[in-house]
Amino acid sequence: MTEVAFHLNVGDRSAYVCRLLRKAYLKGVRLRVLVESHDIDGIDRALWLLAPGEFVPHAREGDPPPVVARSPILITDSDVGEFPAEVLVNLSTALPQTPPRFQRVIEIVGSGTDDKQMARERWKYYKSAGLEPQAHDLSDTPGL
Repeated sequence: MTEVAFHLNVGDRSAYVCRLLRKAYLKGVRLRVLVESHDIDGIDRALWLLAPGEFVPHAREGDPPPVVARSPILITDSDVGEFPAEVLVNLSTALPQTPPRFQRVIEIVGSGTDDKQMARERWKYYKSAGLEPQAHDLSDTPGL
């Protein structure tokens, strides 16, 4: 069964997701990162600008097929497609269409009112799909 984790009250979502992706990459995990289409450039740039020695290989939807096939991380605005990932990281406002195809779904939720309201809707969505989401409140975590 798919595990669903909500990472709540994330301050700098871009910095947080870069650290999360780097940690997963170092463990050999393949990830699909679901973002709004207008945010793809920002996440891509943030991964390229990590400190020297911390580069995280990744591809964007639409990159040449050989690049996507070799990449451990795909940044896209859709969770549908052939990219074989174990984990879906959702930075989008959209509800994932295919959560059961992933071993794990991680929802990144900021501290804003709109973020929290959308997270509540996604939580209900997962519950209605028979999944049992877990909450991880990061508000007391330094640097987040």
